Amino acid sequence: MSIGAQDFKVPVGKKIRLKDHDSNWVPKWAMQEKSKKALKQHALTLLEKNRQKLISEQELLWASDTYSILIILQGMDAAGKDSTIRHVMSGVNPQGCRVTSFKTPSTEELKHNFLWRHIKALPERGSIGIFNRSYYEDVLIVKVRPEVFAKQKLPLIKDKKLFWEQRYEDITLLERHLVRGRTLVLKFYLHISKKEQKKRLLKRLDDPNKAWKFSITDLEERTKWLEYEKAYEEMLNKTSTEWAPWYIVPADRKWVAHALISEVIASEIKKLNLKYPVLSITQKEELTKAKAELEKNST
Repeated sequence: MSIGAQDFKVPVGKKIRLKDHDSNWVPKWAMQEKSKKALKQHALTLLEKNRQKLISEQELLWASDTYSILIILQGMDAAGKDSTIRHVMSGVNPQGCRVTSFKTPSTEELKHNFLWRHIKALPERGSIGIFNRSYYEDVLIVKVRPEVFAKQKLPLIKDKKLFWEQRYEDITLLERHLVRGRTLVLKFYLHISKKEQKKRLLKRLDDPNKAWKFSITDLEERTKWLEYEKAYEEMLNKTSTEWAPWYIVPADRKWVAHALISEVIASEIKKLNLKYPVLSITQKEELTKAKAELEKNST
């Protein structure tokens, strides 16, 4: 049974409001069964099924050497980006998959345009690239926190609204360029409630093995929750396109989020209709000769 992942795609040209999206969502059939255990088991079964599909499709991706895949994960602190990568991508061959986590820009990176460091990390043909945070931070934290914006040392900007519109445009044009060059772009916003974030941050503090992940800035960011929510809303509305749509993933239940994301990835890669390379007559003749040579040798 599908979990209905396509229903979470942000429509193009139609404004969404995050408050209309339930971060604790479960399917209607699960509500009817009134069984959290049944839903969790179904989600885990679906996740495993999709992981197996992804393993198979990754081999085709590598062999066909015609497409690359870029997966973008965005969300508030503790939304589950790391666990999504760990659970959804656990079966893929690491040789054909690279995860890039974008932290505070270095001095060198700040001397280039905001897309530069991300372009350098784009996946090559035949491989999967995962961005744990991405160039979208430049219309989120840079927009919300003036001190971060100041570090970019941009010329005096008189029309701030126009500036952000141009950044959204730069991003969507980059993604259109990537899609035209046969990169499948999949973007997921992990939608977590403030209540669930608090719960997860407290859990980190109580666990000696996870406390290192906590930063005092996590508390500072929580004070700007509404500002970030507004920035995310605008980002989703301005940059969900036909060629690279956003998915708003309910993330209060991690196992629901993992199942949804795995379903989108598996189904969208399947649509690429990847095939193993067809050997030419010359290649087939060479393989026949190689086989005969191997069989002729006794060892």
